[in-house]
Amino acid sequence: MTSVQTREGYLSFRDYRTWYRVTGDLEAARLPLVVAHGGPGCTHDYVDSFKDIAALDGRAVIHYDQLGNGKSTRLPEKGADFWTVPLFLEELDALLAHLGIADRYAFLGQSWGGMLGAEHAVRQPQGLKALVIANSPANMHTWVAEANRLRRDLPVDVQEILLAHEEAGTLTHPDYIAASRVFYDRHVCRVTPWPEDVARTFAAMDEDNTVYRNMNGPTEFHVIGTMKDWTIEDRLERIKAPTLLISGAYDEATPEVVRPYRERVADIRWVLFEESSHMPHVEEKELCLKTVSDFLSVYDAVA
Repeated sequence: MTSVQTREGYLSFRDYRTWYRVTGDLEAARLPLVVAHGGPGCTHDYVDSFKDIAALDGRAVIHYDQLGNGKSTRLPEKGADFWTVPLFLEELDALLAHLGIADRYAFLGQSWGGMLGAEHAVRQPQGLKALVIANSPANMHTWVAEANRLRRDLPVDVQEILLAHEEAGTLTHPDYIAASRVFYDRHVCRVTPWPEDVARTFAAMDEDNTVYRNMNGPTEFHVIGTMKDWTIEDRLERIKAPTLLISGAYDEATPEVVRPYRERVADIRWVLFEESSHMPHVEEKELCLKTVSDFLSVYDAVA
């Protein structure tokens, strides 16, 4: 793949700053692709590989750190009432307008980013020409139920460590973190050791977990934050943009987790990556990027 130009900048959003990076040329004929990271509370680093699509097919790829995360303004003093879906929808709209692409773009959201993408798409924005939902739940109750089902398949000693520390409230104990890592290595990223870009995201969350703690909660198994009752199942019929759904065979976003998208979005195709868990863009990078590129190429000529 050939090298492509990159530029970074900041969007003034409310009283804060949102960092973004454009890889490729926004004036190119192909649909620019906006990539949203997960969490809520991760950073762009672990989805950084999607930038290579710019070299693959010539489209611009935009990454950004959502407010409160990474290189964007950190707000550790803000409580749960601040961190809402409408906040991040407003930020996305502001980014599209700032880059001058609101009338024609594609959107890819990974995990929470896909939830955000679905929330964006149900509003039927005219400029959204293609949507990629990667490894995302449609209902948080299903997500938690499936995470705990997968947890029951972990080695018994690992389950006992998790439970003991949860009952004691010692979720930062090294033994609890090590036991949780067994789950992550099975169902989040099966590449070991974790690639540097993945490790950077988790290190950033360890440093500042404000958004994750307020919107999700302490762990994948205990969603008690503002998103605990979130669902988009009953609104998915409103999505009109052609949609690609991605998940992995070992994904914490199990087939049951992504089923509502498959059944309720009218124009959708589902690709299951057989050697991946929650990060096909890392675990089967070449195939994943080509799959996304091929899908988007179908809609590059859509006015």
